[in-house]
Amino acid sequence: MMQKLINNIVTRKGDKNILVDYFFTKNGQPKPLVVFCHGYKGFKDWGAWNLVAEAFAKAGFFFVKFNFSHNGGTMEQPIDFPDLKAFGENNYTKELNDLEFVLDFVTHTDFPFSSEINSQQISLIGHSRGGGIVTIKAAEASNISNVISWAGVSDYASRFPQGEDLKKWKETGVYYVINGRTKQEMPHYYQFFEDFQENTIRLNIERAAKKLQIPHLIIHGTTDVAVSLEEAKNLHQWNPKSTLHLIENANHVFGARHPWKETALPTDLAEVVQTTIEFIKA
Repeated sequence: MMQKLINNIVTRKGDKNILVDYFFTKNGQPKPLVVFCHGYKGFKDWGAWNLVAEAFAKAGFFFVKFNFSHNGGTMEQPIDFPDLKAFGENNYTKELNDLEFVLDFVTHTDFPFSSEINSQQISLIGHSRGGGIVTIKAAEASNISNVISWAGVSDYASRFPQGEDLKKWKETGVYYVINGRTKQEMPHYYQFFEDFQENTIRLNIERAAKKLQIPHLIIHGTTDVAVSLEEAKNLHQWNPKSTLHLIENANHVFGARHPWKETALPTDLAEVVQTTIEFIKA
């Protein structure tokens, strides 16, 4: 029987807690672990991510998805962005630390479902900005078996304001991005850029992609307007041993939207999931 354990609060001493979901078939058999990272202005319950989690569980995986600690959600309200202060305090280093913490937590022998996980088989999946996070983490960690990028970014530096806009950001300490769906003005505090400057080598996705020695799958839609198809091609060029899978006419979220009220995955996202499952099992 499939277990869907939603909104588990994982506490951290001296840091923000993390909200985590587990999807798996409880049978006492160790299963390959898949950990999913959402993207920018994203959250673990966005759109069809729950259906994605179910599909992986049905395919025999222990699937974990979580909210980054500073994504703007709270323990009480994990969907959307009630905590814009936390959102403004987020940065790439924090997201990498969050991922490392979740990995350590679910692979520890004290984890309540440790008998259901094969910690020798760990795959990381990241969507959009999360694609960069998992690529960097996979290059750093020795215990990752596969890394998969869904509409993933290839460069963080180019996403910061430039020139006068950067100067203004430093002077005011904050710049805002409008969330087209919620209409919120979402803040980015200048610490975001400062942290990037302090960690430019670590946060270089090109460097990470070139360093990878494990199976690397890059999936991208050909009509993605949020993250250019060229970014997928860059990743593939930097790691020629990687597998590049393009989905014709697919957009950035592979046909999904929020909320997703259908009981089945959109066609493009179903292809993403099936391609990923086959890749991990190969």
